[in-house]
Amino acid sequence: MNILLLEPFYTASHKQWADGLQAYSKHEIRLLSLAGRHWKWRMHGGAVTLAQAYKKLDYTPDLIIASDMLDVATFKALTNIQIPICLYFHENQLTYPWSPTDADVQQQRDNHYSFINYTSALVADFVLFNSQYHQASFLGALPDFLKQFPDHQPLASIATIEAKAAVLPLALDLKRFDVHKVDSKNETPIILWNHRWEYDKNPDEFFELLFRLKEESIAYQLVVLGESYRKMPPILKKAQTRLHDRILHFGYAKNFADYAHWLWRADIALTTSYQDFFGGSVVEAIYCACLPLLPYRLAYPEHIPTALQAKVLYQDKAAAYQLLQQYLTREIDASLPSQLASFVARYDWQEMIGLYDDKLEQMAQL
Repeated sequence: MNILLLEPFYTASHKQWADGLQAYSKHEIRLLSLAGRHWKWRMHGGAVTLAQAYKKLDYTPDLIIASDMLDVATFKALTNIQIPICLYFHENQLTYPWSPTDADVQQQRDNHYSFINYTSALVADFVLFNSQYHQASFLGALPDFLKQFPDHQPLASIATIEAKAAVLPLALDLKRFDVHKVDSKNETPIILWNHRWEYDKNPDEFFELLFRLKEESIAYQLVVLGESYRKMPPILKKAQTRLHDRILHFGYAKNFADYAHWLWRADIALTTSYQDFFGGSVVEAIYCACLPLLPYRLAYPEHIPTALQAKVLYQDKAAAYQLLQQYLTREIDASLPSQLASFVARYDWQEMIGLYDDKLEQMAQL
């Protein structure tokens, strides 16, 4: 079967997912992509550029997969295709927690990107979400989103989207971490941050917890990984100064081997995020035997067996600090990291690809 994958934002997790699908699927998958920068312009203009590229292709796909960064309605109108389109939501702008400092929020222009996601879902033949939380939050937010408009509020269209929506979890190349595995015990536990350095990952709460631990003379070491952007949250500079004597690494890993090394070295993966529609970096840390400490929200409960959730999920900041103290004093079941690692191993591409290929065939046939 021939499949065309359209990715207007070909970087980071979008790139990894597209490359993984292309590498592991039994189907022939071709990729049309644009560089992963200027995300707002990609949502506006990416469909025009990719439509022009599509018209030059000597390739007839049985199915088109588009990521949520594509304006599917514009692409379909410009190409006049009759091929089924599957829209895969890595994230969406409707329930994404925008930074209050963003110019589009201040000028009330942020709704436009949500509307692109909405119309894309309406036009696509199939809509897939990377987690149950993601599907529920997007569909649940649509009524209030549409009701804010002055008239002709198309609420009935929500049922149309829901009828063609399903969950297909994000697949990750987890087994590539295996060759970098480190079997060592740290005398002083290492706390890990392996997320983007942005507002939605809530670094303020993360570092406030660590500042308190230091004030109370509780021993730990710190590894801060992740990519920084132009508007880096100020707390990161503050943390680099206040926690300088606890820091083993602070900054972007120069290659995958270094990234994997630090995940295997770390003991505790503390997360405070406001946004994770799936949480790939969290799953990677769990796979590498880091003990997760996660908020009871977003997609995180889906990555933890129900019977173990009370041990690793927290309801509020006070509970997070209490659990973190227990982790640092080793007041936990020593087998817990391996139990959780086994649970998330199901997200590896080699485990997931059969489910993916079956789903792709079903969509093409329908």
